Amino acid sequence: MQLKFMRLIASAACMVGLVLSTVCGTAHAQATAPTSTQTSDSANTSATVPAKTLAAATDNPYGLESLWKTSDGVAKTVLLLLLIMSAGSWYILVVKILEQAKMMRQSKAASKDFWSAGTVEQGAAALDANSPYRFMADAAGRAVSKHNGLRGHVDLNDWVASGIHRAVDRIQSNTQGGLAFLATVGSISPFVGLFGTVWGIYHALTAIGISGQASIDKVAGPVGEALLMTAIGLAVAVPAVLSYNWLVRRNKAVMDDVRAFSSELHAVVLGSVNKA
Repeated sequence: MQLKFMRLIASAACMVGLVLSTVCGTAHAQATAPTSTQTSDSANTSATVPAKTLAAATDNPYGLESLWKTSDGVAKTVLLLLLIMSAGSWYILVVKILEQAKMMRQSKAASKDFWSAGTVEQGAAALDANSPYRFMADAAGRAVSKHNGLRGHVDLNDWVASGIHRAVDRIQSNTQGGLAFLATVGSISPFVGLFGTVWGIYHALTAIGISGQASIDKVAGPVGEALLMTAIGLAVAVPAVLSYNWLVRRNKAVMDDVRAFSSELHAVVLGSVNKA
């Protein structure tokens, strides 16, 4: 009896095992079929993505070119103003760097050639004709030669100091040329770009309202192109502000050398006059 019962249990176990193996095989086949389909779909997608990317790269409907083509006269005027301000800022930066480097070289030449001369006139003649240091030396010589008549009533010390001081002021005025333009560009270019943005968004929303289509593809393009105006304005303003601050600091270093030379020149001129 027990033996028959054990055989019945063994037969039932075999039947259960056979059914489970059949069910598992069917489930595995169903699970792997979508995977293969997904693999083929991903392969097709990966094959088509580079083509779409290449097409988007070659034909961008939301770039600067599209902004220029679709903008009106006011927007184009704003873009041209920003372009002029940017070009002027970079031009002034390059010119001022060259001027300041030249003045630094002239300062070294004055320290080497002027003070080793026998007289103030000989020292001035040894300097470059366009050198600001020669301009100060000539101004001091003219002050001494014109110390007569009513000017003779002024103390020679004060008169020579006044002549050299006027020359230093003229040199400082020349070193500051163009800095006002950089300060102006750094101040107003963000607002010029913001005006272009407001104008572009107004026209974009007006066109969308007239067409009656307010989908994201109709709104994102025109509004995004209008926001480029603000980005361009900031791109113009930031270099102008940085250039202004840097050039002002370099001008201070240059003018420190000029003022030091003017103080020594004043003492040398008075000593030469008193000695004569």
